[in-house]
Amino acid sequence: MFRSLASALLALIITLPAAQAQDAAPADGFVRAQGTRFVNPDGSTFKIKGMSFGNWLLPEGYMFKFKVQRSPREIESVIEYLAGPEEAARFWKDFRDVYIREEDIAFLKAAGFTTVRIPLHFKFFTTPDSEGWALIDRVLGWCKAHGIKAILDIHAAPGGQTGVNHDDGVGYPLVFYVPEYRRQTVDLWRRIAERYKDEPAVLGYDLLNEPISPYHDADYLNPRLEPLYAEITQAIRSVDTNHPVILAAAQWSTNFGVFGPPFDTNAAYTYHKFWASPERREVQDYVNFANRWGVPLFLGETGELTDEWNAQYRALNEKFGIGWSFWTYKNLDSRSTVVSITKPEGWDAIAAFGSVPRSQWDSMKKPPREEVVKTLRAYIENAKFANATVNRGYVASLGLRAP
Repeated sequence: MFRSLASALLALIITLPAAQAQDAAPADGFVRAQGTRFVNPDGSTFKIKGMSFGNWLLPEGYMFKFKVQRSPREIESVIEYLAGPEEAARFWKDFRDVYIREEDIAFLKAAGFTTVRIPLHFKFFTTPDSEGWALIDRVLGWCKAHGIKAILDIHAAPGGQTGVNHDDGVGYPLVFYVPEYRRQTVDLWRRIAERYKDEPAVLGYDLLNEPISPYHDADYLNPRLEPLYAEITQAIRSVDTNHPVILAAAQWSTNFGVFGPPFDTNAAYTYHKFWASPERREVQDYVNFANRWGVPLFLGETGELTDEWNAQYRALNEKFGIGWSFWTYKNLDSRSTVVSITKPEGWDAIAAFGSVPRSQWDSMKKPPREEVVKTLRAYIENAKFANATVNRGYVASLGLRAP
């Protein structure tokens, strides 16, 4: 009798979040987390087949062939040192303007992608007039026009949430230590949600990318992650009940041990996996979590290996109904990406400065400034979709077909 009652109670606990999610039907045009699926307003499954727009609003050193200067601020310092402040500012303005354009969105839709994931740097959204708002408004307009959804992802939170180069902080996840950074992060998400609460082109909000790297005090920091998520979600829900929140695990988004029972009925959970074996054991813990709590899973980042591996790991996740977003859409001189940017003549001379400590720059021979500027402008031209190369085998490895 006791065992039967306990089993019944456990079953009720496990199915409760899914039942709660089903109580609220998706609003017109909005995808919602329901049970272990993302669902359209008509109740059909929305299958996430996505591509991340890495490097666009948050540059990473390896995508510039820089081996040492890897964070956005470090990359910017290389360009400014070689090209001068005026030309550097021009380069970055043009870079953000052309790196993602309507042609890119149209291509992705035609190839069969349903979703794009957009990493954001907080510095582009600090005021109502900040540059980032217009850039996101524009890309969402293109997404709406071509019938594709966008996931907004805070990749660099105030103070940093990861403690490595790609959160553009000081090398420590200070958002968990400094109350002002925490307040700014919560407020940033409230402002994002306020602006896009009625925008069905937005699929959902990926709250923090890869929080708490394994290089830091996980025992201290991990228990502080979910409370921050809850605070951010509360701020979002004060203005937006339409969009799912997507919660990334700790330690490169792999450690689901930081999560308790779901605290929001329109929430999903995301993990990242690179260079993993395409075997069930690599996803079993995540599948168990999803089934226990009745929540959707999302493979938020993966890839950067061979086409054969892409196909195998994608198929493994699809077997369990897990949507995915591969990393990354566009890169410099790369086969492991959808679109490859041709490396312009003279780029190696720039990359040489990005591949040594700053303390060595003054002892190195600088290329003539006019040559640097010429190379940077060639990069901008090469980054345009019409001038780049589509890796068709890569697209095919994702079960899609480049037009």
